[in-house]
Amino acid sequence: MKLVVLASGSGTLLQALLDATARSGFPAKVVAVGADRTGIEALTRAERVSIPSFTVRVADHPDRAAWDKALTEAVAAYQPDLVVSAGFMKILGEQFLGRFTVINTHPALLPSFPGMHAVRDALEAGVKVTGSTVHFADAGVDTGPIIAQEAVVVESDDTEDVLHERIKAVERRLLVETIERLGRGGCTVDGRKVTFREH
Repeated sequence: MKLVVLASGSGTLLQALLDATARSGFPAKVVAVGADRTGIEALTRAERVSIPSFTVRVADHPDRAAWDKALTEAVAAYQPDLVVSAGFMKILGEQFLGRFTVINTHPALLPSFPGMHAVRDALEAGVKVTGSTVHFADAGVDTGPIIAQEAVVVESDDTEDVLHERIKAVERRLLVETIERLGRGGCTVDGRKVTFREH
């Protein structure tokens, strides 16, 4: 299964995928890494293992639709089976989502706490359990069908940073496990219900 990974920052999720896909028998490989800004660690991680990368900046296009078209064309060049939004901090447009199957990770148990500040929102709500979600991306903000989830207990003395680090550790593993299962057997999506097809 050919993956194009989109990232906006340090690329720790990308690194988890690079490590996994380097293992013998893993049913997916990263064929390219895309970014929305230059000079980020995610691009360096790709370069280190000789994986092609590209950058499509919103600022270089007259509007979001033009950016979305350019991003779609850049990704299409690699003919991916799956696009992984791994800490990519941009909403993908209609054209892009119409062309590719995209999965995203989110640091909360969706549908609770969507959006940019999921960890802070969970702490402020006083929940005792939050977690990580892998879901299909759609036109909404963190609203696509849920593929996999794992809970993370909120400790009484957690700060946003401490809790987020624990969630990220789960997020990396959950993303790798999800892609492995999709690569081995795929899944069926019935409305909002996602079921893995085991090989």
